[in-house]
Amino acid sequence: MQEKKGISNAKRTEKTRKLLIKAGKKLFVEKGFAATSTPEIVKTAGVTRGALYHHFEDKKDLFRAIVEQDCEAVGIEINRGSREAGSMIDMLKTGSSAFVKAITAQGRARIILIEGLAVLGQRELLAIEDRFTRLSLRQGLEAALKHGAIKPLSLDPLVELVSSMLDGAALKVAAGFEFEQIEPIVHAFIDGLAAE
Repeated sequence: MQEKKGISNAKRTEKTRKLLIKAGKKLFVEKGFAATSTPEIVKTAGVTRGALYHHFEDKKDLFRAIVEQDCEAVGIEINRGSREAGSMIDMLKTGSSAFVKAITAQGRARIILIEGLAVLGQRELLAIEDRFTRLSLRQGLEAALKHGAIKPLSLDPLVELVSSMLDGAALKVAAGFEFEQIEPIVHAFIDGLAAE
């Protein structure tokens, strides 16, 4: 009997955490981090303020969890999008397209690229991205270098610059440019890396 209670407590705890993340994300996307108060978050989640502080140290800790969740989701989409590529260059192109599509969905561009930088700072944000979105990019570029598919360039600055280009492309799509206008430019950039 005690075991069932433990399972239900674990499920309840996970449900509360999910409610807080969902409410926090909704408000952060709509209003931004600074304009969102913790009372609004708990009211939207339908939980107590004590529940928020049981799961998260503070509002910033909740925000961090949302960034991590969104970056993980984008990373999954990148890997899914580049899985069927026929060549290394195609893998980089389809992965890049998948990144732009995934990060501009569900308010992720605002959470990760705008609010994330402002709230967490560049160092912490990049550390999170390095575990998910930039990890996929690094692995793709490293494989392309290893197989001679792209020009022999230094990996670390290459990751930084391609990542910056993709972030910029995503921000343009989030600001209103059509993805179909941006995608050929991103692909042309990747083609420019191809070994001759």
